[in-house]
Amino acid sequence: MRFAFEFLYLLAAVLFIVGLKFLSSPAHARRGNTTAALGMVVATVTLLAGMMLNPEGGPPHNLGLIAAAIAIGAVAGAVAARRVAMTDMPQMVAILNGCGGGSAALISTAEFLHMSQARAGADTMFGCIIGSISFSGSVVAFAKLQGLVSEKAINSPLQKVVNALLFIGLLGLVGMLGFSGGGAPAFYALLGVSLAFGVLMVMPIGGADMPVVISLLNSFTGLAVAATGFVLHNNALIISGTLVGASGTLLTMLMCKAMNRSLANVLFAGFGATTTAGAAGGAAAAAAKNVREVSVDDAAVLLANIQSLIIVPGYGMAVAQAQHSVRELADLLAKKGVDVKYAIHPVAGRMPGHMNVLLAEANVPYDQLFDLDQINPDFERADVALVIGANDVVNPAARSDKASPIYGMPILDADKAQHVIVIKRSMNPGFAGIDNQLYYEPRTSMLFGDAKGAVSKLVEAVKAM
Repeated sequence: MRFAFEFLYLLAAVLFIVGLKFLSSPAHARRGNTTAALGMVVATVTLLAGMMLNPEGGPPHNLGLIAAAIAIGAVAGAVAARRVAMTDMPQMVAILNGCGGGSAALISTAEFLHMSQARAGADTMFGCIIGSISFSGSVVAFAKLQGLVSEKAINSPLQKVVNALLFIGLLGLVGMLGFSGGGAPAFYALLGVSLAFGVLMVMPIGGADMPVVISLLNSFTGLAVAATGFVLHNNALIISGTLVGASGTLLTMLMCKAMNRSLANVLFAGFGATTTAGAAGGAAAAAAKNVREVSVDDAAVLLANIQSLIIVPGYGMAVAQAQHSVRELADLLAKKGVDVKYAIHPVAGRMPGHMNVLLAEANVPYDQLFDLDQINPDFERADVALVIGANDVVNPAARSDKASPIYGMPILDADKAQHVIVIKRSMNPGFAGIDNQLYYEPRTSMLFGDAKGAVSKLVEAVKAM
């Protein structure tokens, strides 16, 4: 019997790994998600069966509560996944990730109280600390993405002092619980300080860095779950948590590389605390630098008479939910013989893969999606680069302005196309809070307006030709 359970746990682990492998490609991402979900079902059923058939302790006393919790979670997850708009998916990812970290912290706390010991093991304390930080940090990330708190980096010297004191307090509580004891009061203090540290860790991070924060907190949750696995002696939790922790860490490193910044710079630099131009400032800059504006009809004439087009989607497209209109425009131009490609920057949007998810929802063919390294050589040969709601990821200042905070960040070379059309609401800066040199280039034309409305008008204008 024990061999059968161990085999099923191994099967669940294999399904997790295969699912993660499928997630590496947009073409197989849905299959990967289903495979990993099946692995979780296998692990959960195996765990419940083991509890029911345990000859020593007998069936669990709270089986009804366990079944009710599973049912409530399954229904809530299914309803949320179907009803949450694709533009709100980053918020959903953040809050679900926080739930995982919070669960790990609660399990570690319950296990410590169940043991009724003054001292705590390293795995129990690790699960409590990392899980709590992941939970509270994810809640703040959710609030920033949802607009409940300011997306700007909220930073002050006093906050850094408080963070340092909280960190010292964590070390002191770990030492107390690990060596001299302290009991439940000390463990509750550890839980509270960890929650506070998670909040103050994420508050100083601006909206531009949310993709990195989400992937980092995801790795935290994985590590907390793995620690919980050691506490409960559950191999499935150890394996799945380690996979999540490792993949989240690698993704965090890739995100930092995509922005040419270190993780320490993301966490402590307060990037995006201020902006260099507001709405009025942006309008003044536009007037001073002679921004060229284009009408819908003129833009449509240009698009209808080209051979190659590269579409650069950004968060503005997500906010306006313009992905379906963009797909319609691309299909219309493809019928006219235009070669259409999509350029995807690693940190475009509010979470890793945000643009891929949105375009997949609109059924954009996967073979039209290209990442930064693949597409950049094609811009010089492209007739038009159509930038829809993207800002910092196409800013030439990253290549030329050493004083710019984004200098050295790999960008999409949209400015090298023969013509550039930028669809944007206004001249306001992006998440980085800096002006975009692309808007003032002689090849660039600005089409002001909501992304969905502007693209829909382009579709109608092209159809009329």
